[in-house]
Amino acid sequence: MKALVLAGGRGTRLRPLTHTSAKQLVPVANKPVLYYGLEAIREAGITSVGIIVGDTADEVRRAVGDGARFGLEVTYIPQEEPLGLAHCVLIAREFLGDDPFVMYLGDNFLIGGIAGVVDAFRRSRHDAQILLTRVAEPRFYGVAELGPGGEILGLEEKPEHPRSDLAIVGVYIFSPAVHEAVRAITPSARGELEITDAVTWLIGNGFRVHSHFVDGYWRDTGRLQDMLECNRIVLELIEPDVRGTVDGLSEVTGRVVVERGAVVENSILRGPIVVGADTKIINSYVGPFTSIGAGCVVERAEIDYSMVLDGSSVRGVSRVSHSLIGRNVEVSRATGVPNTHELMVGDHSRIQVGA
Repeated sequence: MKALVLAGGRGTRLRPLTHTSAKQLVPVANKPVLYYGLEAIREAGITSVGIIVGDTADEVRRAVGDGARFGLEVTYIPQEEPLGLAHCVLIAREFLGDDPFVMYLGDNFLIGGIAGVVDAFRRSRHDAQILLTRVAEPRFYGVAELGPGGEILGLEEKPEHPRSDLAIVGVYIFSPAVHEAVRAITPSARGELEITDAVTWLIGNGFRVHSHFVDGYWRDTGRLQDMLECNRIVLELIEPDVRGTVDGLSEVTGRVVVERGAVVENSILRGPIVVGADTKIINSYVGPFTSIGAGCVVERAEIDYSMVLDGSSVRGVSRVSHSLIGRNVEVSRATGVPNTHELMVGDHSRIQVGA
């Protein structure tokens, strides 16, 4: 069995971060989302992986390399335009050959891995397997409608009026029969070859399509609230590990990771949190469910339930919460005129300030 990992797309819902970075490489607990998927694929016993890349191909190649660090053999497959998930299968035909394969969306986050569902597919005679979970806002996802016996009645891609709350998780398993399906369908109203249309074609033409409910935690990390929630879930699972320097004036409680080269002075760290390598936390409070990247500075500030990416600084600010701060960003307290907010904000940003 092979794997096809989708790491193209433009990540419009996470702008402005994704103007300059691949959405699949935004870190959760200081590790790129894409890495979690690659590790899950290897744990399922799959080593041959094709990665679909688009505008951010160079960044993805630098991050993943030849796959050896994950125990994988990686082949990169360029997609000139994001023309749909089924289009990814179409252009990967040569790599996939006649092998069954897992299609894994690189910005999806699934706790518990995929080894169980992959093993079940290997033992079955199914031509396709889709994973489902209940969600509060199904219109943002592919949606499945099931019959009373659990049979799939229909699939829709991001419907305005969903027929159920069953979202299709971004992990699919296919037999080679799907290649006929992706050649048979036509672009949707969105101008894309939809994988939901390909699965619908398989059902309509008598192929065996099975649905499986996901027991563990799953998120499509395309939105801020989803990123923060994934960060929280992963941080809940970490073990304390202080390899940096924490002075005697600091207070560290709970599950706290301080990576090598990091320095904590006269500060309070309340886990679960991760402090990246070579970061400085000085005269500050870092509260639960916060990940601070490498080479950052947090000084005379308070921050919790947030993500700060590599190379950024937060100085003299109280209090930052429910925030995602990108790479090489400066957040500081305005001086001079009281009650003034001084902002330089990129396109598609969202800023909330106290009155």
